[in-house]
Amino acid sequence: MDNALLTRYSRHILLPELDYAGQLKLTKSRALIIGAGGLASPVAMYLASSGVGQIVLVDFDKVEVSNLQRQIMHGNADIGRAKVDSAKETLSGLNPETEIITINRRLAEGELREQVKLANIILETTDNFESRFLLNRICVEQRKPLISGSVIRFEGQLSTFRCDLTDSPCYQCLYTETEALEETCSQNGVLAPVVGIIGSLQATEALKVLAGIGTDLAGRLMLFNALNMEWRTLKLKKDPDCPICSAT
Repeated sequence: MDNALLTRYSRHILLPELDYAGQLKLTKSRALIIGAGGLASPVAMYLASSGVGQIVLVDFDKVEVSNLQRQIMHGNADIGRAKVDSAKETLSGLNPETEIITINRRLAEGELREQVKLANIILETTDNFESRFLLNRICVEQRKPLISGSVIRFEGQLSTFRCDLTDSPCYQCLYTETEALEETCSQNGVLAPVVGIIGSLQATEALKVLAGIGTDLAGRLMLFNALNMEWRTLKLKKDPDCPICSAT
């Protein structure tokens, strides 16, 4: 790492828990982010600015004016552009040292499996339960850590599923496919800063897992209510009958 990079990441390197060794791990890591919207914005921006070496962004939408209230990777001039193109421009402007790889389409299962295989960490930032269940299944199969966040109205939730560890619950230990209820921001609304809060915490969890520091949210579900400014953390146990992870 040359002097310019040492200066760029100096505030990280000053942290004894992270130090030069931890920062070096970040620069050699590859993160897969599914989505390029509200949650993905702070996730991708903080991972890029923190020096994660490669970021793969997967999204097939275009920027709409209604996105701009919370999707801070995009601006007014980006309306009509592919979200991944707008995002790449923003992220490259933050840190040209991070390689931004964009995929402007919905991935078939085989393609998604290949991208998960290549990544060190996976961040789920969609509002689609079908995508979440598929991504969780692939992460369990390939033993890759998955960080999942969601926001609706004034509420957010976050957990880290250490599919790389045998004793960690998976996403389907939390929600079964029959219990899943689709709720979207377009139908129910969302307070913009709540998206930023949960997305920033997803990025925090990702950096910790990649650097191997601290205690992550594996086995815990964090809930946030902005209207009352309340945080709750619930224990999440591995379901012995889970059809996805019980055999691992």
